[in-house]
This record gives sequence, C-alpha cells and structure tokens, in this order.
Amino acid sequence: MSSALTKAKGFKKSRAGTYLSIGTTAFGALSVVKQARTARSEHDTLRLVDAVVSGVAIVTGVALLLRELKRLGDDDVLLG
Repeated sequence: MSSALTKAKGFKKSRAGTYLSIGTTAFGALSVVKQARTARSEHDTLRLVDAVVSGVAIVTGVALLLRELKRLGDDDVLLG
C-alpha cells in the first residue's frame, strides 16, 4: 500500500498531475460562477461575497499550480 501512496505523491508532483489539478480547479470555477449568478439574481449579498472569496481562492490556486509547472519545466534538462 505504501508503494501506491508513493506513486500517488509522485504523480501529484508531475507535469500530468499538475495539469490535472489545474483542470479540476478550473472545473470548480464553473460552480463559483453559477453561485455568483444565483446570488446576484436573488440579491443575496452573503452568497455573493462567498462566491467572490471562492473565486479569489481559485485564482490563487491556479497561480500556485502554474508556478509549480514552471518549476517542473525549469528542472527538465531538455527544456533548457
């Protein structure tokens, strides 16, 4: 079992794992957009604030993942 866990951690730090994380984070953004639209149509300020905070968290998460991709690219000998 520890071998599978080690492989999973290795995948998380790989380019493919990082791209997958970006994709799932972007998919979560769709939910936040839907939440914001609903909040605006219902004039629900608290839900709108929640959507904005969630959106900021998503933007920050994607920025961190892009930084990780750049770091992985810098470590790649073939990329220079």
